[in-house]
Amino acid sequence: MNPLVENFDLAPFSKIKNEHFKPAFLKAMEDARAEIDAITSSTAAPTFENTIEALEFSGQQLDRISSVFFNLNSAETNEEIQQIAQEISPLLSEFGNDITLNEALFKRIKTVYEQRDDLDLTVEQRTLLEKRYKSFSRNGANLSEDKKKRLREIDAEASKLKLKFGENLLAETNKYQKYITNEADLDGLPDGAKEAAAQLAKSKGKEEGWMLTLDYPSYIPFMKYAKNRTLRKELSLAFGSKGFHGNELDNKENVLKIAKLRHERAKLLGYTTHAHFILEERMAETPEKVHSFLNELLEKAKPAAVREFKQLEDFAKKEDAIDRLEKWDGSYYSEKLKQKLFSLDDEQLKPYFKLENVIDGVFQVAEKLFGLQFEEVSDIDKYHQEVKTYKVYDTDKNFISIFYADFHPRAGKRGGAWMTSFKPQYIRDGQNVRPHISNVCNFTPSTPSKPSLLTFNEVTTLFHEFGHGLHGMLANTTYPSLSGTSVYWDFVELPSQVMENWCYEKEALELFAKHYETGEVIPMELVQKIKDSATFQEGMQTLRQLSFGLLDMAWHGTDPTNITNVKEYEDKAFADTNLYPETPETCMSTAFAHIFQGGYSSGYYSYKWAEVLDADAFAYFKQEGIFNKEVATKFKEHVLSKGGTENPMVLYKRFRGAEPKVEALLERAGLL
Repeated sequence: MNPLVENFDLAPFSKIKNEHFKPAFLKAMEDARAEIDAITSSTAAPTFENTIEALEFSGQQLDRISSVFFNLNSAETNEEIQQIAQEISPLLSEFGNDITLNEALFKRIKTVYEQRDDLDLTVEQRTLLEKRYKSFSRNGANLSEDKKKRLREIDAEASKLKLKFGENLLAETNKYQKYITNEADLDGLPDGAKEAAAQLAKSKGKEEGWMLTLDYPSYIPFMKYAKNRTLRKELSLAFGSKGFHGNELDNKENVLKIAKLRHERAKLLGYTTHAHFILEERMAETPEKVHSFLNELLEKAKPAAVREFKQLEDFAKKEDAIDRLEKWDGSYYSEKLKQKLFSLDDEQLKPYFKLENVIDGVFQVAEKLFGLQFEEVSDIDKYHQEVKTYKVYDTDKNFISIFYADFHPRAGKRGGAWMTSFKPQYIRDGQNVRPHISNVCNFTPSTPSKPSLLTFNEVTTLFHEFGHGLHGMLANTTYPSLSGTSVYWDFVELPSQVMENWCYEKEALELFAKHYETGEVIPMELVQKIKDSATFQEGMQTLRQLSFGLLDMAWHGTDPTNITNVKEYEDKAFADTNLYPETPETCMSTAFAHIFQGGYSSGYYSYKWAEVLDADAFAYFKQEGIFNKEVATKFKEHVLSKGGTENPMVLYKRFRGAEPKVEALLERAGLL
């Protein structure tokens, strides 16, 4: 029996074999096509119910199978799964086009759309109708047959290229292993990081010695603490040159092809560039607005960044007579300077941030704000033994969500941290179907002598992804495609980024920041130091984020047809934001998974855009009290539960009473 073709509620991970996927996909696509045929062959006049609603609830099994498969391909992949992904992605792309280019279906949608002002639709129904109509008109429904054919070819090719980009990146990350036998090479590295490196070496079959890799929990401590400058340089160049070696894992051609296909697709649909196409459905609306937003922040941040960089350069020169500060020196001397200025370093903080305590802390914050209770359970099927599973309830014991949490690096897991979903929330036939949400991260694992102790950056990452998780868990909409995080891309980071603010607050830290050996609550002078150092090098950090946003817009906001040299083009995009000397061996674009593999093309600016929203939103919490129930309820009712049912600015103003002000961000960042 194939468990994926059965109706399932919880993902049946333990029963799934790789050979189940392709037949399940094919069967689910066939069933979904039959559902579409039933809509188009209906002799009844098109209505919202028999067309828009019927389409919305079609293909649900296919969506469930896709979510299981593609989440595994990110969190627990192998060569076989990657091969299936290469076979399935073009088929799914073709299937999607079969729907959006289906003339009979579009004709029915258009009929309902043209009657929209005469129909008695709820706000959510109207949003769904407009979204559905646009998803067809913006994806080729009005094109001639030959252009539709080309659109299909572009989408099939692009889907395979994005997968290939990601596979190359993962293979490059896994490929680099630095085996060290001389302990002096690890001078400066904290004991915990050293022990983790020894454990890693053992897991790779080495009896003694230490192993360094490009996974964050290995790479970041080394770059931050290791005295050996030559080794820091080697690791930095390896990290910065992923997909840029001219070998079979090189991503330069993939970058050029993806950018050019996206541009061709946009032109085919009548848009100037890919960015014009994407931003039409964003709060920012146009590439011009994005550029103006990024450049306004650049103007404010650059003077501060230049000052901070000079301070860092002078410090490195004084400390170690460093002639020229290089990229591989940045983290090391920044950490030393931070220790000097604030008497604070991550190693002091880590004992207070045992992973289990931080998880408990984020749950307590969610309970205080939104009345949620998390119960860890062992009877939910999971895809790896490290995954933790929870049932989430409200204060009245109503079931809210399933929550999966997967926190540590593995060979089959891509880098970074993300939130995803195995089942969406929606309301049908009077039943509110609750979601299954997952957070996936790559945190420092435990060692034989120490539990998993998080850096402060990892703590804020956990809160960030949990914010996305809450957006999914607290969803309360009728239609799955408008539920949870299905919002404008430049609004989606608000719930995640606003959650990070609680990590800096005494009232929140006292709930969970307890020494893993003594149980002592984090001393208030450390809390004060965390707050004091929050704006340390904020100008440089802002410049870095802006550089990524500008690089994204360079690839997608102009015509890439004549670009032949990825590195040269990237250097031009970085011209206004560079602080460190250029390194010809490295290239950001060939590893920029957010925009070439994930969904952030023409969208990287949204991290900064959402920071404006989150600084403004948290200012409201600070004004009324960080656990103020009234403000939290407004945030839950107008932002977290509403998904994409209304324009995000309308929702935000309903919560806040006014549009957000950029000053709140600049003030918090110390850039005013």
